[in-house]
Order: sequence, then C-alpha cells, then structure tokens
Amino acid sequence: MKNETTTEIKISGDLLAKLQYVADAEGRSLNNQFLMMARNAVAYYEKVHGKIKDADLKKE
Repeated sequence: MKNETTTEIKISGDLLAKLQYVADAEGRSLNNQFLMMARNAVAYYEKVHGKIKDADLKKE
C-alpha cells in the first residue's frame, strides 16, 4: 500500500483484548482488523454524506 503511515491510539486493555479476539476469530491480524473497521467507517460515512473529495482532505 502506498503512503502508509503509522499512528498510535489509546485503548483500554479490555477493549484491545476483545478486538484481538474478534480479529483472531475472523482470521485477521489486529492491524488488518483496524484497517477493515476504518474502511467500513469511511464507506458508511460516504454512503450517508457523499464522497469525500480530495480537496476536502487538504484543509489542514
């Protein structure tokens, strides 16, 4: 994947353990589980609100 970035998150130990359990049950790594959830969240947002344009991403 191009332009990969590493980031940190704060997450409780209990939630992390449960997320790892779900990832294992689905045959994914924890990283791939996070990526799948992020893609699903963006897809849902765009379905409800419309496509996110590149110009909108450069407002930083």
